[in-house]
Amino acid sequence: MTILIGVDVGGTFTDFLVWEDGRVRAHKRPSTPADPSRAVLEGVVELGVRPDLVVHSSTVATNAVLERRGARTALVTTEGVRDLLTIGRQTRPDIYDLEPETPEPLVAPGLTFELHGKLRPDGSVEEVLDHSEVRALVQQAEEEGAEALAVSLLYSYVNPTFEEVFEPVAGGTSLYLSLSSRVSPEYREVERTATTVLNAYVGPVMSRYVRHLSEGLAEAGAGPLRIVQSDGGAADPARASALPVATLLSGPSAGVAGAFAVARQAGLERVITFDMGGTSTDVALCDGAVPTRADVVIGGFAARTPVVDVHTVGAGGGSIARLDAGGALRVGPQSAGADPGPACYGRGDHFTVTDAQVVLGRLGAAGLLGGAMPLDASRSLAAAAPLLPAFEGDARAAAQAVIDVATANMERALRVVSVQRGFDPREFTLVAFGGAGPLHACGLAEALAMPRVLVPLMPGVLAAMGAAQSDLTATRSRSVLVPLDDASMPALLEALDRAGVEAREQLGETSATLEEALDVRYVGQSYELMVALDARDIEAAARAFHEAHEQRFAHSEPSAPLEAVNVRVTARVRSQSAMPAPEFARAGAAPVGTTQAWVGGRVAEAAVYDRAALAPGDVLDGPAIVTQLDTTTLVSPGWRGTVDTDGNLLLERA
Repeated sequence: MTILIGVDVGGTFTDFLVWEDGRVRAHKRPSTPADPSRAVLEGVVELGVRPDLVVHSSTVATNAVLERRGARTALVTTEGVRDLLTIGRQTRPDIYDLEPETPEPLVAPGLTFELHGKLRPDGSVEEVLDHSEVRALVQQAEEEGAEALAVSLLYSYVNPTFEEVFEPVAGGTSLYLSLSSRVSPEYREVERTATTVLNAYVGPVMSRYVRHLSEGLAEAGAGPLRIVQSDGGAADPARASALPVATLLSGPSAGVAGAFAVARQAGLERVITFDMGGTSTDVALCDGAVPTRADVVIGGFAARTPVVDVHTVGAGGGSIARLDAGGALRVGPQSAGADPGPACYGRGDHFTVTDAQVVLGRLGAAGLLGGAMPLDASRSLAAAAPLLPAFEGDARAAAQAVIDVATANMERALRVVSVQRGFDPREFTLVAFGGAGPLHACGLAEALAMPRVLVPLMPGVLAAMGAAQSDLTATRSRSVLVPLDDASMPALLEALDRAGVEAREQLGETSATLEEALDVRYVGQSYELMVALDARDIEAAARAFHEAHEQRFAHSEPSAPLEAVNVRVTARVRSQSAMPAPEFARAGAAPVGTTQAWVGGRVAEAAVYDRAALAPGDVLDGPAIVTQLDTTTLVSPGWRGTVDTDGNLLLERA
């Protein structure tokens, strides 16, 4: 492969990383929220290349859920359980909220239909299915204006035949069909139904987007398209369109994968990834591996699908600062996004985190995107006016307070993935990336007493790099509900073999390697933990479960019997896009200038470095500012930066 492009669409910028004849280069351009594909296609044209492959981490499915812009969806359930999603599990996400608000179901009450055919728990038929009723229900869904149809029948994870009857019937209509036996063939009817409905809800939106983008890339002379999934792997357009629920964390997963790959290359196995973009911040704790889990919650809606374990907060460069009714300073989660963007971009009027950095003199002297995007400091000062009465008219004090509040919001996010799960952040390295991450990294590390920060060579486009390097994957699961012991091995092996065949068929690669895992719990528990099954060694899997339970819940019972709930098999074709060795200038780069910046509670003269001129062995003492095309790095007072052999900037307390 000669030319490969990785693309990550963010709330403010769309990032590109291009592999061309053994060389790599970065590119950024403003996002186009109304039509994300426009920024992708225009970026490819601006790059002036005809890529052989484009790998894209997408937020289309995520935004469709968060903004409630999905398709009008109908649901078919077994008779007697039409209110399944309304009743749910009756869990309370916030037990101290006196007036909790439950999001409106994705399926309107009048679009839920019941089917009289019934299966028993073992998959045998209790009441025969009437095919004419299936045809009538599909017709009724169409007449009610539904664009998508979700079918989730009791015990279809054991016997899918009743659901499969809908396939040829709906195939003659314009309805997007989502079957629970294809989307989430696992027991627990609430979660399986919710996942199937979510898949149907975003299906038409994702299908249209993928088709439009594929056609646009073809017109530009580009090769095929792949979409990053929530587990960090990639899928072809057909699979991304058929299973869009698997792309709900597409963007964050690519960033974590890219960050951990860079950290491991640098010899760091225990890291916390910190991806701060224009709209949000994503964090993940990697203790020797990229963390994964089997479920996700988006906009209050839960889904069972493999995802990278990422925690997200509404704190980004575009987060809007304001005073609430009581006069307290609030930052986010509302964002200025790409349009109009922070005030300093020249169109917006809201004071954002980015504007605060401009007012403090840490950002904007040379503009963004290598000087192609100048910043208007006077506009930032004007936007700060509503905040100034609370700070005795001091714009710098207001800007510093905005940074402090944003840092506190992000600190809480890092504590969720570390302290709340039994990890000490002082034992980890913070990997800072995204357009705004390196600018805030030292302050965040200080708040958590973390000893070091790793800023990758191209931090602003690291998610695009993770996308480009993603493997082609497909994961299939099956519920087994058997004791985890030798007597259950025949049932486990049969389920693993069937899931492996399905995963390879879904991937379209019979030679793909298989990775197996089990969802395990103590007998009597309601929920389980996922553990790897290496060489089908159930004793090793049991030990791994006890260790994971001890880590997660601070206790375990090695003598207690275990139960295997689900088997999971991932078919994988490894990516061939190895990161080429970078080329460096000669060591000993000098500052390209100085600037007056507010750092460490005072105005100080900070040295300004050009990242492209740095080479392995170079040392930078704070306060210093490092500029490059895709981001700006702040080396705070008391910190020292060293360039390693791969060009990463390792920041440590001096």
